[in-house]
Amino acid sequence: MPISPRKSSRRSSEFRAGMSIRILGIDPGSRVTGYGVIVSDGRHSRYVASGCVRTTGEAFPDRLGDIFRGIAAVLEEHQPQQVAVEQVFVARNAGSALKLGQARGAAIVAAVNHGLPVFEYSPRSVKQALVGSGAAEKEQVQHMIRILLGCQAKMSLDESDALGLALCHAHSHMNLQRLGGLA
Repeated sequence: MPISPRKSSRRSSEFRAGMSIRILGIDPGSRVTGYGVIVSDGRHSRYVASGCVRTTGEAFPDRLGDIFRGIAAVLEEHQPQQVAVEQVFVARNAGSALKLGQARGAAIVAAVNHGLPVFEYSPRSVKQALVGSGAAEKEQVQHMIRILLGCQAKMSLDESDALGLALCHAHSHMNLQRLGGLA
């Protein structure tokens, strides 16, 4: 199971201990699962790492195992405190939707096995939060990710979608916390 990671060499003093959280965003897929790690205080976010877990097997159960092990390795390496994952959307092809749901499940189980809370966001809500339109194209989301995180490195759409999930969660979670909705 090849994992293609990308890490930031930037360090920032604006994130004080106890004030920020490390978030892993996961964009599940049965062949390629994107991941992105950020540190955020809800107002300022910093890119930590991103990459893809690429499955190698043809048998679907083997691919699910690759996803589980790949996400578990990312969790071990980056030690996030929370996980944001994309909700399954209704696809035209029921078989594809089922496979996506199972891939998503493999990633969620990896996070739950590490004792992490998992938060779910629809693709539309992520696009709305980052671009201002729930109907935005993936390339528009990727452009905003680069601006918001100051990350000019080349990244796949799977990586930028995962980083988008992490950013959406950072803003949503911290705002709810400030309003007293979460402890």
